[in-house]
Amino acid sequence: MTIEAVIFDFGGVLTSSPFEAFTRFETERGLPADIIRRTNAANHLENAWARFERAEVDIETFDQLFADESRALGAEVRGRDVLPLLQGDLRPDMVEALKRIKAQFRTGCITNNLPANAIGSMTGRSLYIAEVMVLFDHVIESAKIGLRKPDPRIYQLMVETLKVDPKNCVYLDDLGVNLKPAREMGMTTIKVTSGAQAIAELETATGLKLS
Repeated sequence: MTIEAVIFDFGGVLTSSPFEAFTRFETERGLPADIIRRTNAANHLENAWARFERAEVDIETFDQLFADESRALGAEVRGRDVLPLLQGDLRPDMVEALKRIKAQFRTGCITNNLPANAIGSMTGRSLYIAEVMVLFDHVIESAKIGLRKPDPRIYQLMVETLKVDPKNCVYLDDLGVNLKPAREMGMTTIKVTSGAQAIAELETATGLKLS
């Protein structure tokens, strides 16, 4: 396979996973284990989370919808309380790998994100993230285009913009449900569980030394 492009998810790939923060929050509040992840996974194409990431609802509506959905699964969690848990830390080893990849291949980022300012003021962090975002040839944000993974159209939009054959692309994500459409298009997919694991698989896929 001739690699033309490497396409990244952002949260949980270039940053640490928010799942760790979810677990801490649930433990501290005495909530059922995995209530946040289960709420996110239920009706995952049309639930509160999906609609917020497509910018179809405002933060007040999201807050109430998420509370209703989580209550139906056993315990109420306010949507507003979940948002601060999303701020993972950048993984320096993954950022370095991205820089080395950019020197050889086209790069893209497909991120399911939230409307601007949904989490509040993060000026310093936003500047730091902006320095990473400029390493991508193209970035697709769900909240800006009204589409979110795993909708196949968002992956198609990326390969069309990068002008690459999906069969010559590598795609990384921390969620299996988001990898499936990319794999069905012919991309080589990597499910990210840690920075070291992802880099090792990227080295195999690209033939580059990334660490």
